[in-house]
Amino acid sequence: MKAKSPTVKKRAKTAKSAPKSRSKVRKKATTKAKSKSSPGDYWSLRLYVAGQTPRSLTAFANLKRLCEQFLANRHEIEVVDLTREPQRAKGDEIVALPTLVRKLPEPIKRIIGDLSNTERVLIGMDLLPLVGMHRATP
Repeated sequence: MKAKSPTVKKRAKTAKSAPKSRSKVRKKATTKAKSKSSPGDYWSLRLYVAGQTPRSLTAFANLKRLCEQFLANRHEIEVVDLTREPQRAKGDEIVALPTLVRKLPEPIKRIIGDLSNTERVLIGMDLLPLVGMHRATP
């Protein structure tokens, strides 16, 4: 009977320690997801389009204008034409076009459409707090 007792205690210790490690992992993931953009961040943006359609051209023009206005010298834009490289849609889970994907700073963000609603794009990309700082500086 004494042999059964240590086994039971060992299982109890394992069961108690497992939830603690899971909660630590959740906290780290939550902290990373809540990170906000700071004024000095470098921005890596990817715009998925379907050829040179009017919506694709409008999306690129709007993105270029926003980047010049709010992210001068702190961004790169990669344009991916899915009519030429359809396999690239799977990597970023693209379901509609045009789609803008913010790769950096993390977390990854996506905006679908031609990016003509400036306020929506700024909020969606976490740029709105930076806009206030941008306007405050001469």
